[in-house]
Amino acid sequence: MLRLIKNKNTDEFYTDERCFITEILNDPASPDLSVARCRVKPGIRTQLHALKDVAETYVIEVGQGFMDDGENEGFKVGPGDAVTIGAGEAQRIMNTGNEDLIFLVICQPRFVPECYLNLED
Repeated sequence: MLRLIKNKNTDEFYTDERCFITEILNDPASPDLSVARCRVKPGIRTQLHALKDVAETYVIEVGQGFMDDGENEGFKVGPGDAVTIGAGEAQRIMNTGNEDLIFLVICQPRFVPECYLNLED
């Protein structure tokens, strides 16, 4: 069955994670998936964090970055790259370029604030 879910709020907002988020799809009517666009300013590293019981995929659209888990060797990312992050895995990304780093964040199941675990505190 086809179903339309209207995005009621497309405003970008800043998070404590040190990035800007625009929700594309995050609705209880679609509990298995959420999609957001993330924007990280040059020179900024996002907060080390994990999502409890939620897997993520980052799809890099614009810019250059460096992805790591705070303990192991990381890797460079750029446009067209996809990074899979298992549920509960530590993660952060740094914008290593001169322009904003922009990527899609696909969460399965959908992101809810209660799943966010700050690993820096």
